[in-house]
This record gives sequence, structure tokens and C-alpha cells, in this order.
Amino acid sequence: MQADIHPKYNQVEVTCSCGNTFTTGSTLGQDTLSIEVCSACHPFYTGKQKLVDTAGRVDKFRQKYGMKK
Repeated sequence: MQADIHPKYNQVEVTCSCGNTFTTGSTLGQDTLSIEVCSACHPFYTGKQKLVDTAGRVDKFRQKYGMKK
């Protein structure tokens, strides 16, 4: 085994764009980490679906594949 080939494992303070903060372990060489989505604001964990409609694509999809009347 070679000595000193593994990166250092430190505690990192993670800050989400929603304002949630928590501490985790990481080999990142910084003390802080900024993320865009965490378990407090991700739709899978919260159960709230955020639907972003760009240029009416959702409406086009619903018209094309929606329920036939």
C-alpha cells in the first residue's frame, strides 16, 4: 500500500439556494459548498410538483397526447 495517496475527508457546510443548511463529509478541498436543490426543496421529497413551461411545450404535449374526447 502506498502512503498518503487518499484525499483528506473533512466536514463541509452545505448551503442550498432555498436557505437550508446542513453538514456532511466530503473530500472537497473547501469548507463550504453551495447547491441548487436539496431534500428540503426537491419535488421528489416534498411531493410538490414544480412544472416549468417553456414556450408552451407542456400545452403542446397535452394537446398531442392528452385524453381524446
